[in-house]
Amino acid sequence: MQVGSTFLNIGVGPGGDYKGHGYGTPFGVKAAVEFGLWQAGPGVVTLGGELGGNVVNSSNYYGNNHSVSSGNFIIAARAAWHYGWDVPGLDTYGGVSAGVGFNHYTYYNNNDDEVTTTDPFPYFGVFAGASYFISPTFGFNAEFGYDITVFQVGVVFKLQ
Repeated sequence: MQVGSTFLNIGVGPGGDYKGHGYGTPFGVKAAVEFGLWQAGPGVVTLGGELGGNVVNSSNYYGNNHSVSSGNFIIAARAAWHYGWDVPGLDTYGGVSAGVGFNHYTYYNNNDDEVTTTDPFPYFGVFAGASYFISPTFGFNAEFGYDITVFQVGVVFKLQ
């Protein structure tokens, strides 16, 4: 990452369960774009945005054979500090994100009626990651933390 650069990363992995329903293991996807704005010591500060979500499904809730589903869609701003070391193609970073999430939750109540709600919630995340470029504009990315995904692997593109 350099001042003036734009990175886009897209990844998949286990997602965070932000509303605490905790059924099964969520599957998450996330896309993030970052713009290199200014030099900060040996690294570059970036600002950008991210969006993504996750879905959780479970069976036999309340002892019946109905499935329960919970999903989150999140849109947020993110800021990070990138440090490239002295390894060609390597970019490491850490940062924070904040925005709004929407939790869509479907379940069956004690009367066996389907109940569906969609609730907004404040979203805050923290993450660290690394990208390794195999060409000047394409590479692989891994990121972990309590962000839209808990851990993700994917690809990264240098757009500028």
